[in-house]
Amino acid sequence: MNLHQFRFVQEAVRRNLNLTEAAKALHTSQPGVSKAIIELEEELGIEIFARHGKRLKRITEPGQQVLQSIQIILREVGNLKRIGDEFSAQDSGTLSIATTHTQARYVLPTSVARLREAYPKVNISLHQATPQEVARMVLDEVAEIGIATESLADYPDLVTLPCYEWAHVLVLPPAHPLVHKERVGLEDIAHEPLITYHPSFTGRGKIDQAFATRQLQPRIVLEAIDSDVIKTYVRLGLGIGIVAEMAMKDDPVGDLVVRPLGHLFGQNVTRVAFKRGAYLRNFVYRFAELLSPRLSRELIARAMTGHVHDYEL
Repeated sequence: MNLHQFRFVQEAVRRNLNLTEAAKALHTSQPGVSKAIIELEEELGIEIFARHGKRLKRITEPGQQVLQSIQIILREVGNLKRIGDEFSAQDSGTLSIATTHTQARYVLPTSVARLREAYPKVNISLHQATPQEVARMVLDEVAEIGIATESLADYPDLVTLPCYEWAHVLVLPPAHPLVHKERVGLEDIAHEPLITYHPSFTGRGKIDQAFATRQLQPRIVLEAIDSDVIKTYVRLGLGIGIVAEMAMKDDPVGDLVVRPLGHLFGQNVTRVAFKRGAYLRNFVYRFAELLSPRLSRELIARAMTGHVHDYEL
């Protein structure tokens, strides 16, 4: 058996058992992939895949266990390569970060700048995506670290740690009547035209849940993934906005009135994620430490071995 066979099996599963697509992804021929998988099955004495004619139909029960072993083997091969990179270039390389727009725009700039000061030979590759895509990028090793508020804790193959907490705020034109209200309630904003995040972004789930609990139906007139877009449409008079509080820090225009909404929608937790079992280079640990005083190299290293829980933070 060899690594080529393992990669062919893994890619066949990734491509929904379509050997033609697996062969394209691996830049080889479909008959070659099929032959290599059959040879591996013969060597192991089991069928990894159940077939109908020449087509793969499903993964067998022993095939599931083989696949788990293959994933561990290939992950460790990747770790060996990273170890080589680490020791041949201690302070250079590329840090690949997957995150949402809000984190990239309002949270990461200072940490990225400080990392570049500490590691001037490290390049940053920043991938902006949905929370689900962030998780997938880390799992697929497109990114070494993922940062998002939603979804990351839902994947068992990710090690996730809380980074910081934040709340939503209401943004209003200066002439809006709610500017003069000391404590804004759900009923106050439920019937106003609202501009806020798309349902899969930036704590929107907590907003919807709060309204549903009070059996209120908000008038959401525009949804966006970008806090700057939300503020733009508030300035144009389309409605009042709900954004993450960090989106209003150092706002360059400063023409909107901000009111806290933490008492209505609660606190949100932004998390960092790493692929379980992955080898992390020195500057990955350092970047995580720059993100939050809660995170240390020792804590992350313990978490990667399954020996830490949120309460230890």
